Amino acid sequence: MLPSNARLIYDNPLRSDNDVDDFRMEGEAKVTFPEGKMRMENVLDPALGQQSNFVFWCSEIFPENIAVSWEFRPLREPGLAILFFGAAGMKGEDLFDPKLNVREGIYKQYHHGDINAYHVGYFRRRYEVERQFHTCNMRKSYGFNLVCQGADPIPDVEDIQEPYQILLTKKNGNIKFFINELPIFDWQDDGETWGPLIGSGRIGFRQMAPLIAEYADFKVYELE
Repeated sequence: MLPSNARLIYDNPLRSDNDVDDFRMEGEAKVTFPEGKMRMENVLDPALGQQSNFVFWCSEIFPENIAVSWEFRPLREPGLAILFFGAAGMKGEDLFDPKLNVREGIYKQYHHGDINAYHVGYFRRRYEVERQFHTCNMRKSYGFNLVCQGADPIPDVEDIQEPYQILLTKKNGNIKFFINELPIFDWQDDGETWGPLIGSGRIGFRQMAPLIAEYADFKVYELE
């Protein structure tokens, strides 16, 4: 549920090219709007592995305490969707600072590069073990630190009828994740076990090939 102290600071319907003309792509992907929603898919052969994956970053830097909501509908699986948030250089640099290493969608560049970020993996259907037991995974980087898990209620593509409403909140290190208002996990970062709390930073949508998915109604709120 959206907290009562949430103040809308960013509202993007993701309906057309104009809505993302200042987003930044890392890796190679096709972004279209055939149904008035942002559809993303890989353009490189999934056989290339991590080289075929990508991250699409919003142009804004968001404050530490936020709520993020969006619509998500997977259209083709297998694959995997991730939301990065609070992303910034390890020394506090802007994520797009040219002094940071070049990133091209390869996962290791994001969890063992020169940036820090929280990221939640949801609709995890890329590997056989993920398809056998559906979970949402919360990680903290630097490092590949799996800090929390929750059950993923989204069915396989063939059973999906409409988009799912996703909400993530981050307040003083407390991170909560919801799908269609169903609580998935509630995790408190103690600021010690996996390093200091991650503060302000950027938000990015990541996909692993060959997933095709649609996104819409992307909103960010500041939590006061």
